[in-house]
Amino acid sequence: MRAFLFIIHHSSFIILLALCLSVASALAAADNASAKPEKLWVFLGTYTGKTSKGIYRCQLDLATGKLSTPELAAETKNPSFLAIHPNHHFLYAVGEFGDRQSTGAVSAFSLDPKTGALTFLNQQSSGGSGPCFVAVDAAGKNALVANYGSGSVASLPIGEDGKLGPATAFVQHVGSSVIKNRQEGPHAHSINLDKANRFAFAADLGCDKVFVYRFDPAKGTLTPNDPPAAVLEPGSGPRHFAFHPSGKFAYVIDEIAMTLTAYNYDAEHGVLETRQTISTLPKGATGKDFSTAEVVVHPSGKFVYGSNRGHHSIVVYAVDPETGALRYVENRGDDIKTPRNFAIDPTGKFLIVANQDSDSLVVFAIDPETGKLTPTGSKVPVGKPVCVRMTSVE
Repeated sequence: MRAFLFIIHHSSFIILLALCLSVASALAAADNASAKPEKLWVFLGTYTGKTSKGIYRCQLDLATGKLSTPELAAETKNPSFLAIHPNHHFLYAVGEFGDRQSTGAVSAFSLDPKTGALTFLNQQSSGGSGPCFVAVDAAGKNALVANYGSGSVASLPIGEDGKLGPATAFVQHVGSSVIKNRQEGPHAHSINLDKANRFAFAADLGCDKVFVYRFDPAKGTLTPNDPPAAVLEPGSGPRHFAFHPSGKFAYVIDEIAMTLTAYNYDAEHGVLETRQTISTLPKGATGKDFSTAEVVVHPSGKFVYGSNRGHHSIVVYAVDPETGALRYVENRGDDIKTPRNFAIDPTGKFLIVANQDSDSLVVFAIDPETGKLTPTGSKVPVGKPVCVRMTSVE
């Protein structure tokens, strides 16, 4: 009888111990899943030539805001814009080349989150000349590309292995606007997707329009919406586009007019309604060689940032949470020269600027209350950087 009771108690102890270990394991897994990364991989798209050979990578320390020295990750021609797959295991790069009679390309790479290594997978035609922007849809099934030279957009399917297939959608923009040396024809400069992955928005500098397409991620198709576009003031030159995290507002930066246009967004119908147009420059600033480049919304949704070439600055705005309207905060220009694309890390602590004409990256700390920028002192060399993309180090 005593032996029988011992067996019962012993078995109960084993079961209890197993349950405790199972709970502990689940809690540890939850902690690991929610743990914030300490470092990020920073991938850099460049214009290749004497000082650059392709895509570079370095690391951002999220505790200090310091960047490691960039090193070549993949040798490829003019990878001026990059996109990272939602699963963080693939990276896509445009090959910005080709004249009106020839096309550029989009290349696929596998990405090792532990080492940052890129391995070339394959390449497909972008469908037009001078591809300048690539984005991956939220389902990770398509890479969307904008061709500046020929003024067109396309969608390329992504396989399970990360490789690109031939385009499943191609749209040639038609139109022009008032600045004859810049807007003689269409120049698609970006293509972005909304939060629901239902609509695509292509900012066309040459047409002064943001074209809107109904997007089917399963088929990779782009169908003109009704209405087919949001029309900007003549001579604006819309370049890049960004959504607010709420999905209720959107912003387009206007390269020629040096303005930023804010929209209310009807997510059900894919319609943009203009709310405000505001200068990207401080009062009194003028310059014939000025132009804008990038617009980024802070992860908190409290601030919007834009880059000014010629004026060599990043402009900061505060966002009205109810209306999406912008209020000017400051322009910051420390160690900035011809800022192209820039990016904010997912925690919202740091902003990294790609300085095309000073062959460098600089890092700013972001004030979480005001959005103002403060130099961290971290500056690293890299030839002709034009795009910054980040992903976690595993």
